Amino acid sequence: MLDRAGAATVLAVGDLMLDRFISGKVHRISPEAPIPVLAVDRDTSMAGGVGNVVSNVRSLGGRAELVAVVGNDAAAGMLASILEPASGIGLVTDRSRPTAVKERFIAGGQQLLRADYEQVRTVSVEIEDLLIAEIQARLPHAGALVLSDYGKGVLTERVLASAIASAKKRGIPIIVDPKGADYARYRGATAVTPNLKELAEASGGIVSGDEAVVVAARRVIKDAGILAIVATRGGEGLSVVPAKGEVVHVRAEAREVFDVSGAGDTVVATLALALAVGMELGEAATLANLAGGVVVGKVGTAPATAEELRHAADGGRGEGKVVGFAALIERVERWRRRGLKVGFTNGCFDLLHPGHLSLLRQARAASDRLVVGLNSDASVRRLKGTGRPVSDEASRATVLGAVSDVDAVAIFEEDTPIKLIEAIRPDVLIKGADYAVEQIVGADFVLSYGGKVVRAELAPGHSTTATVAKIAADDRSRRKS
Repeated sequence: MLDRAGAATVLAVGDLMLDRFISGKVHRISPEAPIPVLAVDRDTSMAGGVGNVVSNVRSLGGRAELVAVVGNDAAAGMLASILEPASGIGLVTDRSRPTAVKERFIAGGQQLLRADYEQVRTVSVEIEDLLIAEIQARLPHAGALVLSDYGKGVLTERVLASAIASAKKRGIPIIVDPKGADYARYRGATAVTPNLKELAEASGGIVSGDEAVVVAARRVIKDAGILAIVATRGGEGLSVVPAKGEVVHVRAEAREVFDVSGAGDTVVATLALALAVGMELGEAATLANLAGGVVVGKVGTAPATAEELRHAADGGRGEGKVVGFAALIERVERWRRRGLKVGFTNGCFDLLHPGHLSLLRQARAASDRLVVGLNSDASVRRLKGTGRPVSDEASRATVLGAVSDVDAVAIFEEDTPIKLIEAIRPDVLIKGADYAVEQIVGADFVLSYGGKVVRAELAPGHSTTATVAKIAADDRSRRKS
């Protein structure tokens, strides 16, 4: 699917919200009331609800268009800026209601409090008209339609009926993330994706085990007039129950579950993108199950990346160590939520030798997780000359990733890793003792927020430059003889 994702467009329609994660540390109890005082050190905002579906589709390499409602406020502007990097965003402004915002206050990896700013009510006929017009304008370019229903009043019966009828007329698969017990609102949908609690509510019975899931799904399919149920079952995986045909139970692989926020959106987005490129429902659900398994190991409403899904689909165990910038930021954040100390070192690491390994060993000993910034080929040439590097960046990154002391490798194009350092804010910055503290790139920045700078002892007699020079000299000597 991933090699064809770029040619597919998913139209996502539904309830949009701004998700804010306000993180910090708790050191004391308030003198005003018996509550913790959160010393805030990070405030992260991202698109939630149907916006997270859009983020997941893009992260997997597909194109996503969006139709949703926002208020006339600062949160709407923030969402527009978050979603703007790609075209196809149709935000309908409703001046009578605020943009939905969910703020989560977090310390030590645990939520202390969630504050919701929203009005839950059905949109007006005028807003319905605008939504339907936006949907009709975008459907001709879509390979799949997602209806993301959080019960906030955007997906009215009129909007749903119009969107489903128009998509069916064009042969576009329709995936619904449902809300409430009345699935007849989604009549004609290709697949509806309830979790077990939602399926029990819609079917009017207790759902436990494969047989009960199938019975409940068949009842809902018959009563609501939909084509299939894709029931998400947490640690048990998911079940695909079509109106006609074979039932498929897709089992989840055992993995650490850190945060289930947004996992349903990931499943829906992956399912839609897979159907958009022509995959069968069972095959698409298997891929969606893998993607859901990826994101439960992440922090907050973070999407799965194409790289992570490929790794999971290939049967990989654990995380790939060579990561891009965005994946690195997310991984470091996840480590921090677990209370782990993050270290950073950098270099060209051309022709890895015992001196390099000694540096990495000392760096890892000073931290719980070690990130290595690796100069790109172009950066090495600027620093070392046209004859370097001996090994290209992909080879150097792969070798570094095989070192047990290294937890992540990120390639940077600049002459120095200052952008990486400023982005991940390492707790410990490690460099060889041949550098004075004031010469170490990023040292002043790390020290400014209470971080630590470590000068690692050098292993004598090891130098890539000297090795390359010796090889060249030996080659010249052989040629003379």
